[in-house]
Amino acid sequence: MTKLAISQIDDQQFRASGELSRNSIGDEQLLNKQLQTKHKTIYFDLSGVSRVDTAGLAWLIHSFAELKQQGIRLELQNPPEQLQNLMQLGQVTTLFE
Repeated sequence: MTKLAISQIDDQQFRASGELSRNSIGDEQLLNKQLQTKHKTIYFDLSGVSRVDTAGLAWLIHSFAELKQQGIRLELQNPPEQLQNLMQLGQVTTLFE
């Protein structure tokens, strides 16, 4: 199991590496509740994600909903094929466009 690691590149960009799965996400939050940004869009680079399951997708959707409440849009960059397939199956592809 590879733990999920999230790094902040700047106040608008974040990067994930490791697994985005039931076993790795735990209490990890995409963004701090007190996120201070003047940007209306946050970019989340998933190029370092090695594996995704439905729990990982649910975690992304939950993060999307939390940000939306703050008026911030979450845009996924470089989603792995496994995530794209799960998003199509769950019919949530348009959430992150």
